[in-house]
Amino acid sequence: MEKAALLNAIVYNAIDGIITTDDFGTVESINPTACVLFGYSEQEVLGNNIALLIPSLDWPSRDYFSSRYKTTVDSPFIEKARELKGRTKEGYQFPFKLGVSEVHYAGRKIYAGFIHDLSQQKADEERLKNYASHLEELVELRTKTLNDTIKALEKSKEKVSATLEKEKTLSKLKNRFLSMASHEFRTPLSTAQLSASLIEKYAEPLENANITKHAGKIINAVTNLTTVLNDFLYIEQLEIGRVKTNITYFDLKKLGEEITEEMQLLAKGQQQIHFTHNGTQKLMHLDANLLKNSIINLITNAIKYSNDTSRIEFTTEINDTNCIITVKDEGIGIPQEDQNHLFEPFFRAHNTGNIPGTGLGLNIVARYIALMNGCISYSSIVNEGTQFTLTFSMK
Repeated sequence: MEKAALLNAIVYNAIDGIITTDDFGTVESINPTACVLFGYSEQEVLGNNIALLIPSLDWPSRDYFSSRYKTTVDSPFIEKARELKGRTKEGYQFPFKLGVSEVHYAGRKIYAGFIHDLSQQKADEERLKNYASHLEELVELRTKTLNDTIKALEKSKEKVSATLEKEKTLSKLKNRFLSMASHEFRTPLSTAQLSASLIEKYAEPLENANITKHAGKIINAVTNLTTVLNDFLYIEQLEIGRVKTNITYFDLKKLGEEITEEMQLLAKGQQQIHFTHNGTQKLMHLDANLLKNSIINLITNAIKYSNDTSRIEFTTEINDTNCIITVKDEGIGIPQEDQNHLFEPFFRAHNTGNIPGTGLGLNIVARYIALMNGCISYSSIVNEGTQFTLTFSMK
């Protein structure tokens, strides 16, 4: 009795559906799980043919089992599980796996069917199938997009290569032209400047103001044009990498005095260039030529953009940590909105008006200072003046 009760409890609480029939497929028992799966009550199923629940099943008859399933005379029949479709009371079909066992009980044969619902499994498989299909489509689309991108990049690469070749050719032509122009124009300009100076000298006994005036205009025009050509030549040399630093020891104070003397001759009207060297240390380890050109450029700007009676402060200092060089003027200053572009080539502040210039000077200075591992900074107020500071580390 206990065993029977235990078996009954196992069948009653099984997670799979269990149905028993006789030889002719008449349902003799059905557990609660099978009732839930098919949507029938136990009373609605008992005594009915199994075809009520599984229409597609050719439920085994006595001859069917003996001819098709039984492997030996002595062994009980166990049908290999197969997938079928069940039909619920509402008429819906669902997939399940059916395994059938032949049971000998009380001198008769009973067939027990074990039903494992496959609805969730099939739904998961379908979802995975759809996802796999989606991934395949996505991979195909991405592959096509990638191939299209590669083709576009190849075309762009060809265009860029062609453009670069054109740029290289144009750059070579430009550099050749600048080099040729700078050198070819320099000789006639030097001749014109020398001739204008001689005219001034020869005109002194005549005391003719007009001759002196016009000779001065010629000299100024030649000086400005020479400055322009020099700027182009310096830029050309920087672009092609010809500018190399020649680091040597030199007397910074002496260099400052020489520059001041030279630039004072070019000052306008009553302008005064005041040079000061701070500290006892004088020797500096830099490229004297590049530094001199940079300082001359800054002082030239101070002269150009200041009035005829202004004072230009030029100071040098060497201490234990830095070499500091400043050029300060009382000129027109640099507008705040223009300051971010100050070192760009060919840029000129919008308040420079008709004052001649190429917009290359500060770009050249910044690049020279960078070649010597220094830095350039500035401060400026419109109509009050500008100060440029060159700083080099002594470490």
